[in-house]
Amino acid sequence: EISAGSIRPGGRRTRLKATAAAAVRRAGSSLPVLVAAVFVFLFAVVMTSAPSPHTPSPPPSPPPPPLRPKTSPAVANVDDRLKASRSKAMKNKKPPPIPAVADDLPPETCDVSRGMWVYDNVTLPMYREDECPFLTDQVTCMKNGRRDDMHQKWRWQPNDCSLPKFNARLLLERLRGKRLMFVGDSLNRNQWESMVCLLQSELSPEERGVTRNGSSIIFRAEEYNATVEFYWAPFLVESNSDDPNIHSIQHRIIKPESIAGHAAHWKGAEYLVFNTYIWWMNTLHMKVRRPTATDWSEHDEVVRAEAYARVLRTWSNWVTENVDPTRTLVFFMSISPLHLSPKDWGNPNGIKCANETLPVLDYQTPLYIGLDRQMFDLAENATRSLAPRIPAAFVDITTMSMYRKDAHTSVYTVRQGKVLTAEQHADPLTYADCIHWCLPGLPDTWNLILYSKIMSKPLR
Repeated sequence: EISAGSIRPGGRRTRLKATAAAAVRRAGSSLPVLVAAVFVFLFAVVMTSAPSPHTPSPPPSPPPPPLRPKTSPAVANVDDRLKASRSKAMKNKKPPPIPAVADDLPPETCDVSRGMWVYDNVTLPMYREDECPFLTDQVTCMKNGRRDDMHQKWRWQPNDCSLPKFNARLLLERLRGKRLMFVGDSLNRNQWESMVCLLQSELSPEERGVTRNGSSIIFRAEEYNATVEFYWAPFLVESNSDDPNIHSIQHRIIKPESIAGHAAHWKGAEYLVFNTYIWWMNTLHMKVRRPTATDWSEHDEVVRAEAYARVLRTWSNWVTENVDPTRTLVFFMSISPLHLSPKDWGNPNGIKCANETLPVLDYQTPLYIGLDRQMFDLAENATRSLAPRIPAAFVDITTMSMYRKDAHTSVYTVRQGKVLTAEQHADPLTYADCIHWCLPGLPDTWNLILYSKIMSKPLR
């Protein structure tokens, strides 16, 4: 037998041989010696081929390097190909195409001036007062203390068609490289502010801005190389009220045949929007400077309608002689009504337009709000007389505006540049402004009609 001491520590081959020999002796003499020898030899070969637990294994061979694809890494697999495709698509991405014309315009045969006001708190207002930085304190009624905002949410619904949705991007594309100019009094400035607010949200802050220069206020849409301008000329012709900042003059005097000084600033504009009315309404007679006068003190008094007709004749002559009909469209806005007599709309106990929160909703009873219908007709006829040589349109906003006793700035406005105080709010008979309009509000509808008329014409 083999004792434990006969095996040297770590001598694995010695142990194997001893074990094999002992197995042979136990097997007895009946096993042939040759078979035993073969068995011992094979057993030793097998066992010696196994690694010893005390012998360190050689380090594993490094894996073969991966095969490098011959194609670009960006397209080595499906994911990379998809990424490359998306990246290329983003680089080549173009903005959605601008349609040539709006596809929701009313037919030109539809009279959009006749209809009714429908409450709409889903699509209106078209912008928020606090999101348009170009509004002046004169028209920011909510900021100035008005608590109800229903005046912002009435949609004009013509009887026989519908007004389109205002598409600022489409109009800006139409204005690319062009000038849209409002010329007239503070109501046209009211409409200019509305138009700027309707457009400005489509432009980034660095691509828009307003500059003031004398009688002009200019909104610039840099990306489109377009301007939306307002020019102060309350009578269209020259007057002693032409200073854009200091014009609260009790005795207003005009030069009805002199327009060239103002018109030099309008010439070349592709879209001209005129108005003149409110500055005529403080007297029944107008002071007219004599042709040979050396100062404003030399004047005569003329019946208001007669003086108005002379001014419109001067204006229409200038348009005929100076407007290129192949590149310029001309618009004349009709009378914006005042709401000074509550009895006119069935509220004999009211005070001007103060505390009015709803439009007139009775469309069956004829409404007679104080306005000079003769002057309305004179302006309409003067505008229509320009056709067919000049593309000119009379934009009738008078009837729809007569119903909007609720939409004026009332006491939520400014006086001499300062927002009215609580004490002044309490005295609407003195301080309520029932001439100008809150924004957002009624002038947005005027501009929607103007937008419709501009977009319905061929691109110039």
